[in-house]
Amino acid sequence: MSDQGCVAKPRTGVTPGTMSLTQSAALSAVGAKGSRPSVGRGFRARTAAPAALDPLKRELDAWSRRGAVATFWWRDDDASGIRPGLDALLELRREADVPLSLAVIPAHVENGLAARLVAEDAVCVVQHGYAHANHAGRGEKKAELASGRSHTEVLDELIAGGDRLRAAFPGQFATVLAPPWNRIAAEYVSLLPGIGLIGLTTFGARSLATPVPRLHVCNCHVDIVDWRGNRGFVGWTPAIGQVVAHLVARREGRVDADEATGLLTHHLDHDEGCWDFVRAFLSVTRTHPAARWVDVKTAMDPGS
Repeated sequence: MSDQGCVAKPRTGVTPGTMSLTQSAALSAVGAKGSRPSVGRGFRARTAAPAALDPLKRELDAWSRRGAVATFWWRDDDASGIRPGLDALLELRREADVPLSLAVIPAHVENGLAARLVAEDAVCVVQHGYAHANHAGRGEKKAELASGRSHTEVLDELIAGGDRLRAAFPGQFATVLAPPWNRIAAEYVSLLPGIGLIGLTTFGARSLATPVPRLHVCNCHVDIVDWRGNRGFVGWTPAIGQVVAHLVARREGRVDADEATGLLTHHLDHDEGCWDFVRAFLSVTRTHPAARWVDVKTAMDPGS
């Protein structure tokens, strides 16, 4: 994936098994839906009951006994401008010292976002469709890249969106498409490399790492928002269950073991439970010897 533009810079002052999340007694208390965390201001971090994280720890121990390392990657969707939730997201990322892929909506991107991200060395920008507009037919699930649209219209939008992000985020834009609502009609997939998009990410275990020449796929597998319910945190058991299910399937060879387990977040929609989960999940996976966080380039093409 040599034409990928965004690569996380090497960490400095951090060794495996150590990080700021565990060097202090607590991180911060995070308020509901987008309130800014108070890292380093004396607040005790909220953490899950130990039992909530036990299945994840046991599964990582199983990887460790095999001498294997489970890779993880992180994608956050629906970015367009500077919001309180964005500050919370970036602060947690810095505390954990892991790479983040921020899916930005090209048609809605605001000038201030580029300035806000320029100092974030480990943040890559990926293309979140074009305008996050629903083009699905009546009764169909929402999709911007829905079947039946004019190919010329779709490609023109994606090209324009890519050009806008490339200009706004030089050095941070990765040529990866994250379709809104995680849906893209099959008819468009083979067209993506021809317009310079060489990565694709949706949701669920991938069937092929390279479905067409020059196109790499790495999906997300853990969605922490209860979209069909209260649109808040889905809960500790379901969230950890999603993580463990993909890790077990990788370890047992039922899905592609090389596909990094992807965490999907939506900073604009997070309540306090979402932020608490992300903090605890990062703490466990960042310190366990059988877990490693990778950037989007490595997630898409581990051999790159």
